[in-house]
Amino acid sequence: MPTNHFSTRPLYLQLRDALAERVAGGEWRPGAAIPNEGDLAREFGVSAGTMRKALDLLEDEHLLTRRQGRGTFVNDQSSEELAVRFCNVRKADGRRIVSQFKDIEISEEAADEMERARLQLAPKDRVFRAHRIRLDKDRPFMVETLSLPAALFPDLAKSNAALPHVAELAQRHGILLGKAEERVSVETATTDVAKALEIEVGAPVVVLDRVVFGLDRRPVEWRMGRCHLAGGHYLAEMR
Repeated sequence: MPTNHFSTRPLYLQLRDALAERVAGGEWRPGAAIPNEGDLAREFGVSAGTMRKALDLLEDEHLLTRRQGRGTFVNDQSSEELAVRFCNVRKADGRRIVSQFKDIEISEEAADEMERARLQLAPKDRVFRAHRIRLDKDRPFMVETLSLPAALFPDLAKSNAALPHVAELAQRHGILLGKAEERVSVETATTDVAKALEIEVGAPVVVLDRVVFGLDRRPVEWRMGRCHLAGGHYLAEMR
């Protein structure tokens, strides 16, 4: 394992990075079993306990899954189970909403001030900006604006009405997703938002301001969603 002799980072974090790089680089593909803990410890010249700590962290970060008696497997980041982990609007009975979309518009623009701040971009950086409406069984419930760094996803320039989920885009480009941060607030619906959501102007809407990060803490996507819950709710899982 290439290491920086002057690094003060714990060894298990350096191991985690080295193992994650194998996934990002395509050496370990989604669904593949990786070598067992003992073999990996011997390969890297570390104790089994240190390797176990690195693998535990990667499992917590949804990169790997351990299956009792079968081994450790690379997760498919674009699977529905993992892709929806950043979507926390639920129906009244607690079920996730499986969204459909309409009125999708994608454009490449110079990043504005808010995009530069949320995505940690330089003044001349560009973004792909998408506008769309989320539907639940043909009922609009969220208006979204998504911003993604153009340098990370250059093939979006060739996109049409389709906009893949950020988990699918990240996996396609060798980017490993980490956690997200979301700010929740309430405002009143403007004329445009009210029209899109088929509600009255001035009705309360929940504002979801979310940034998805890679494992390296690099911002990958910023979303501003204005949501009319209409009997549903927002779920925050603490873990």
